[in-house]
Amino acid sequence: MNIKSQLLQWLLVLLSFVVPPSAWAGQVLTLDDCRTMALNNNKQMQVSRVKQSIAANMRRSARTKYLPRVSAIGVYEFTSREISLLNNDQKQLLNHLGDALASAIESGVSKLPLDPAQAQELSQIAAPYVEAAQGTMNQLGQSVTEAFRTDTRNAFAGSIQVVQPIYMGGAIKTLNRMADIQEEMASNALEARRQTTLYDIDNIYWQVVSLRHKQTLAESYLELVKKLNHDVEKMTEAGLTTLSDKLSVKVRVNEAEMALAKVTDGLSLAKMLLCQLCGLPLDQPIELAEERAEEIAAPPALPLQATTAAISNRPELRLLQNTVDLSHQESNLLKAENRPQVSFIGGYAVTNPNVFNGFQRKFGGVWHLGVQVRIPLWNWGDVKYKVQAANEAAQVATLELADAREKIELQVNQNQFRVSEAHKKMELAKSNIASAEENLRMARRGFEEGVITPTTVMEAQSAWLLARTQKIDAEIELQLSHTDLLKSLGMLQ
Repeated sequence: MNIKSQLLQWLLVLLSFVVPPSAWAGQVLTLDDCRTMALNNNKQMQVSRVKQSIAANMRRSARTKYLPRVSAIGVYEFTSREISLLNNDQKQLLNHLGDALASAIESGVSKLPLDPAQAQELSQIAAPYVEAAQGTMNQLGQSVTEAFRTDTRNAFAGSIQVVQPIYMGGAIKTLNRMADIQEEMASNALEARRQTTLYDIDNIYWQVVSLRHKQTLAESYLELVKKLNHDVEKMTEAGLTTLSDKLSVKVRVNEAEMALAKVTDGLSLAKMLLCQLCGLPLDQPIELAEERAEEIAAPPALPLQATTAAISNRPELRLLQNTVDLSHQESNLLKAENRPQVSFIGGYAVTNPNVFNGFQRKFGGVWHLGVQVRIPLWNWGDVKYKVQAANEAAQVATLELADAREKIELQVNQNQFRVSEAHKKMELAKSNIASAEENLRMARRGFEEGVITPTTVMEAQSAWLLARTQKIDAEIELQLSHTDLLKSLGMLQ
C-alpha cells in the first residue's frame, strides 16, 4: 500500500510538468499570464509572423539578383524536309560526272586530225580506260552528293548559359531596398498587431476584475439590506415601524438581488471572452490575481515624454513611413526601365548535326562569351506617366503620415490628461468612502437607538454603495487610462 501511494505521488508530480498550467481548473492568472496566452493564441499574430517570414524570404531572393544566372537548354526538332546545300541540277551533274567525262573525251577524239581508221583504232584503245574512268567518276560524284546531304529533319541542340548582370539601371539595388522595406513593414505590422492584442487583453482583464469587485460589493450590499430587512420586520411586528417602511426595505432587497444577478451574469460572460482570447475552454473556471485584492495597486507613473517619443515608437507611424519609402523606391524602379542595361553572357552550346569540321552527324560544341547591351529608345511616355503616378502616390502617403502624426500627438495629450484625471478621481473616491462609511455607521447606530428611520438607513447604504462603486470605477479607469497612454506612446509591452 505504501508503494502505491508513492507511485501516485510520482504520477501527480509528472502530470504537473506534462499538463500545461492553463489546463488546471481554478488557475490564478496574472495579467502577464493572460497576455502571454493571448499572444500565443491570436490567429492574426500567427498570420503576421508568417508574413514576416515571407518578407524575409523575399529579401533573400532579392539578394540573389546580384549573382549570375546559370541555365541549361535542350532542344529536339523534327522537320518535314531537310536542308539541301546543292540544287537538283548540281546533284544531277555530280551523280553523272563520269558520263560527262566520257562524252567530253569522245567529243575531243572526234575533233582530232585523224582519218577514220586511225580514229576508230584510237577509240578502241581508249575505250577500256574511258569506261573505267567513267564508272569511277560517277561513284565519286555520287559520294560528293551524299556528303553534301544534311538530313536535318532530326536536329538536336543544347546549351549551358551564364548571364551576369553588370548594370541594370539601378533596378537590382532598388529591388533590394524595396525588399528591406517590405521586411521592415512586416515587422512593424507584427508589432502593431502585438500591441493591439495586448490592449484588447488588458481591457477585458480589467473589465473582469471590475465586475468581480462589483460582485463582491453587491454581495456585501445585499447582506446589509437583508440585515436591515430582518431588523425592520421585527420592529414592525413590535409596532415600532410602519408597514410602508417594511415594504420599502423589501423592495430594496429585491433590487440588490437583481443587481447581484446582473453583475454575476456579466462577470461570467466577461470571463468567457477572456478565456476565448487566451485560448482556454470557455467554461474553464479561472481566477485573476487582482480579483480578491482589497485595493488594486496603481500603475507606476510614467516620466513626462515629448510626443516625439510616441512618433518614433508607434508601429503604425513606422508603417506609414515604410509606405512613403516604398513609394519612392517604386519610382526609382520605374526610372530604371529608361536606362541602359548591360549584362555579361557566356556558355557552351552543342548541336547535332554540326558544321564545325565540315558537315557531321554527331554532337559538336563551342564556347561563347559576350556582352549584351539593351538601350530603351522610345516607349511613348509609358515610363514617364508611371513615374508621375508613383510620385503622386508617395505624396499621398506623406500627407497621410503627417495627418497621423498630428492625431497621435493629440491622442497622447488626451491620454495624459485622462491619467491625471483618473488619479484625482481615485483620491476623491477614497475620501468619499471614508465619509460614506462614517455616515452608514452613524445611521445604523441611530436606527438601533430608534431615532433614525429605515429610509435614512437605506439612503446611507445607497451612499456607501455609490462610494464603493466609484472607487472600483476609479481604480479600473486608472489602469485603463494608463494602458491607453502606453499604447498611444507605443510602449505597451
